[in-house]
Parts: sequence; C-alpha cells; structure tokens
Amino acid sequence: MGVEIVSFGCRLNTFEAQVMKREAEAAGLAETGQAIVFNTCAVTAEAVRQARQQIRRARRENPQARIVVTGCAAQTEPARFAAMEEVDAVIGNGEKLTRQAYRALPDFGVSAQEKVRVNDIFSVRETAGHMVDAIEGRARAIVQVQNGCDHRCTFCIIPFGRGHSRSVPMGAVVDQVKRLVGAGYNEVVLSGVDMTSWGADLPGAPRLGDLVQALLRHVPDLSRLRLSSIDSIEADAALIEAIACDRRVMPHLHLSLQAGDDMILKRMKRRHSRADSVRFCAEIRARRPDIVFGADIIAGFPTETEAMARNSRALVRDCGLTFLHVFPFSPREGTPAARMPQLPRETIRARAAALRAEGEAALAAHLKSRVGTRQSVLVERDGLGRCEDFTPLRLLEAAEPGTIVPVRVAALGPDGLSARLERDEFSTGCGVAA
Repeated sequence: MGVEIVSFGCRLNTFEAQVMKREAEAAGLAETGQAIVFNTCAVTAEAVRQARQQIRRARRENPQARIVVTGCAAQTEPARFAAMEEVDAVIGNGEKLTRQAYRALPDFGVSAQEKVRVNDIFSVRETAGHMVDAIEGRARAIVQVQNGCDHRCTFCIIPFGRGHSRSVPMGAVVDQVKRLVGAGYNEVVLSGVDMTSWGADLPGAPRLGDLVQALLRHVPDLSRLRLSSIDSIEADAALIEAIACDRRVMPHLHLSLQAGDDMILKRMKRRHSRADSVRFCAEIRARRPDIVFGADIIAGFPTETEAMARNSRALVRDCGLTFLHVFPFSPREGTPAARMPQLPRETIRARAAALRAEGEAALAAHLKSRVGTRQSVLVERDGLGRCEDFTPLRLLEAAEPGTIVPVRVAALGPDGLSARLERDEFSTGCGVAA
C-alpha cells in the first residue's frame, strides 16, 4: 500500500507530484490502505474530461482506495469533482503541497460540500522553494522557480487555478539545483506557469536572466540547464546573453506564441505581435545557430477566419518552429473567449489538423537533417534519449539512464531517429556535425 500520484499537464505538475507524494506519505495518508491523488490540469476541457475518466477507472480498479483530487481543475471546478461519487476529497492548489492538508483528510465529510477544502488561490502570495532529491523515474530534474500568472489572456483559466505570479527566491533555487546536481542529475529543467515573469515580486525585481546566470555561476558542475516554456516578449537581455553564450544552456526554447495573426493575438489579449515572434526567433538564431524552437499554437480561436488560420500556419515556417503543440480551441467557462462567437467544432478540428500537418512536416525535415551527425545525448529510460536541442532518438546500444553520451545518428525510420554510441568524447552543440 502507498500513495500513488496521477499527474496531468505541465512540467510544473510533474515537479509538484514529487512534493505531494512526500508530504502525503509523511502525513500517513496511506496508513489504512491505498491512496490515489489526482493532480489535474485545467488548460482545456479535454484535460478535465480525461481526469474525470481516469478517476472513474481508478475507482473501478481500486474499490477500496481513497481517492483525492487536486490541481488546477480541482481549484477551478471543485464542486464538479466533489459531486463524483468516486471522489473522497478535493483539495486546492494552495493546499496540495502541505502535509497538513493530507493529515486533515480523515476529518472530511461525505457530502459533496464537505468533501471540499479549496481556499482562495489569490490569497497565496509566496511560493516556497520545495526541495526534492529526485524526480521519480526521470533522467532529468525539474525545479519550480515560479507559480501563478498576472496576465489575463482571454482564453486562459490557469490564473484562476494558480493565482497571482510569485517567485521562488534565487538562493532557494540555487540551493535546489546544487542539491540535484549533487545527487547525480546532469540536466535540470527550470519550470513555472509564467516563467519569464520570475523575479517581479522579489526585492530589487530581478529578471529570469539574472537567475539563469546565477545558476551557471554558482553551480559549475551543472552539465545542462534547460528552460521550459517562456513568453518571448518578456525575455530579458541577460537571459538572451546566457542562451547565446553559455553552452550549458540547452539550445531549445518552447515559446508561448498561441497564434500567428495580429487580430487574433489582440483578441487573445496577448502582449506581442506576429512580427515580434518572427523577430525574436531570428535574433536568437543569429546568436545561437543551433537553437531549435517549439511553440504552443491554438487552432480555431473564436472569430478566426481561414486567412487568419493561414497566418498561424505560416508562422511555423516564418519562425522556423520544429516542435509544435497544437491546441484545438476549447472554451473555458468564466473566460472572455468563451463568450465570443464560437466556430463550429468541425472547423476547429480541421484547422488543428492542418496546423499539425504543418508542424509534422517541419519536424520531419528537422529529423532528416540530423542523420549522420554526432550528438550529445541525455539517456532516458527504455533506450530513449534527447539531444541538446530536445530532439528524441532511440539508442541502438545500452547506456545508463541519466548519463550524457556521445552518439552518431544512424538512421531515420518510421519510429524516428536511431543512434549508435561513439566511443570518443566530444563537445559540440546538438545538430552540429563533427
């Protein structure tokens, strides 16, 4: 018996799952039997549907288990989850990382109202630097540096699930990264909800670039530093300098672009234009030629015309995007976009498919260009690995998970790239032929 965490959505949820498991076990949640904690995502209606589906399946397969629901969807829709007969308790995002929340669970009632312990997330003003020694089952470590968001994009429910933007102090982040590197991790990923807003609430208002440069300076044994999703319009000069000049910062950025049409960006209440996105990618690529970009793009936003959709598809080429996350627009109750004129679902699906096809073509060209090159690869489980630019490949020979090994990319097949180990050490950026 023990505590099982089922986590959905972003890298931040993955990190938080480790803290939740530790705190729930320390609180004795599973002392009387199995406990399953669902750490939900609210970014789309589909994410909520999948969570509810898995909760029902978990109850069928584990009729005696205690089922607890938390995360962003639980924060924004607590009554909906409490009404599920499969659910024993619902706790909020502000409570899920605290030991006391799990200790209090035996005192919860049985009615839908009594099942809920969800407080006002906007009352939370600080984010603690939770220390973890390992990320279970993962070759790379994730470190939370920021939580919440102060922006109000018209499609997004996440600020209501995460609260105000708040930063983990620099010293706590440095200490956590030192701890993880000391535990043997070669790669650390910085994560947050709106990571480029890091520092705005701290004394002196430092920027994310200051944090990155401090980590590179104070943790010299760190082999790889990777950034999760960033908002390019908020990227500061020190951050760009670190990306351009320090090879330990991985040449892969995932950008929160959302659309490639200026009118749609305005209706989304985004803070950048199409030209800003294209310019940012060009400027970074000029300074770091091996950089590879990913991006989030929404298909079928309310009022989007076919011409606007073409502008978003063209952004894949104009920015040189490689890894595309396509989100068919999903109205979230309580957001302004949910009240805008909606497109037919079949139109949204068709535009999402066309956008994915554009992304798949870009990825295929990228993978083809890697055949025959030498790469530095972080080994993951089951013979998989990631290049510095996050390109996935399969190793044809065994290597220890968590290690960084030199490889030669052998071929591109139906399942992606395959590579063989190279016996001599080398130092080169991912995608640069030796």
